[in-house]
Amino acid sequence: MTVAAVPANTLRQDARVITLVGIAHGVSHFSHLLLAALFPWLKPAFGLSYSELGLLMTMFFVVSGIGQALAGFVVDRVGARSVLFAGLAILGMAALVMSAAHNYTMLLAGAMLAGLGNSVFHPADYTLLNQRVSPANLGHAFSMHGISGNLGWAAAPIFLTTMAGLSGWRSALAAAAFLPLAVLLLLFVNRQVLDTGDARRKAAAAAPTSGSVLAFTRVPAVWMCFGFFVISALALGGIQSFSVASLRALYDMSLPWATSGYIAYMLASAAGMVAGGFFAAMTVRHERIIAYAFSAAGVLALLLASGMVTPLMAIILIGAMGFGSGVAGPSRDLLIRAAAPKNATGRVYGVVYSGMDIGLASAPLLFGMVMDANHPAWVFILIGVFQVGALLTAVRVGSSTSRKAAIA
Repeated sequence: MTVAAVPANTLRQDARVITLVGIAHGVSHFSHLLLAALFPWLKPAFGLSYSELGLLMTMFFVVSGIGQALAGFVVDRVGARSVLFAGLAILGMAALVMSAAHNYTMLLAGAMLAGLGNSVFHPADYTLLNQRVSPANLGHAFSMHGISGNLGWAAAPIFLTTMAGLSGWRSALAAAAFLPLAVLLLLFVNRQVLDTGDARRKAAAAAPTSGSVLAFTRVPAVWMCFGFFVISALALGGIQSFSVASLRALYDMSLPWATSGYIAYMLASAAGMVAGGFFAAMTVRHERIIAYAFSAAGVLALLLASGMVTPLMAIILIGAMGFGSGVAGPSRDLLIRAAAPKNATGRVYGVVYSGMDIGLASAPLLFGMVMDANHPAWVFILIGVFQVGALLTAVRVGSSTSRKAAIA
């Protein structure tokens, strides 16, 4: 497939939009770990159990999931830029609330407020990218969007634990509050680049006045995409929550060595997203890329579960898993774009991505029970099973949208 050349002025605008949206997305992923990175300080400070600490994260993702589904409707109604600005402001307020917490209830309220702020990013980000980036560069836009999220995940524990070690957890959260507020200022200065007013007005004019805003929910491909995100997020949640503990149990690794496996996964996933952007730009059958990438990742997960490789090879294999998962990222987002009805981008991305929050909220409970039952190998077995389940769902979405395009 030949990709048409893009004018230089369009490339410059695309690069600015991608950069600004990517920075905001990094803040979103940074917020996922605002409390988790500080658990070693919060537990003794408030006398909390591990279950109470886990509930903080569960409530974050529950609110984020519900809010994300609703935020898509707001994005389509008032515009992505305004909603994104509001999300950044709420994240800053949430960090300040948690930094001033004197009891568990305030921590919980802050976690829920952070979940509300986090809920807007996917529907707002993807609407901005779809409306403000040229089609030829969308694959690269989605890959950079995913990379920025991974960088946010990587930066949060480094920043927060360093600040907490130097001046305490309250100071760490207070300092973290300035990050979304600084990014909000940056985006406000560049607000013209993110203006989707014309696109929104055209969409409103093109929409049938008698149509329902819920019409997209009758599209089977939308719910298959939702299912894809639930299943793939369960696999990601297993990696994030218990891959380190499983590696230690299976391969008798030290904590730093096992942690390096998780770092290898995240860094390789970012590299995979870069490659995935180029792969996605070369085809319209994005489900095939997802199938190849997740098939390889699933096989590697089962090989890790066997415990038959050396510790060094285990680190290499989990990194290769991350690369495969990263390659699938841009194609995944383009697949959703193809499945979305016209003029419903925000709503579709909001509902579909709420599946990720459901998966991430459920995974720690599921994999925690597996580890409590002393079955560390099943962590990677289940990760492999979920990856295979996700690819099967992606193939169904691709087949459905291909038939739709052929009929049209």
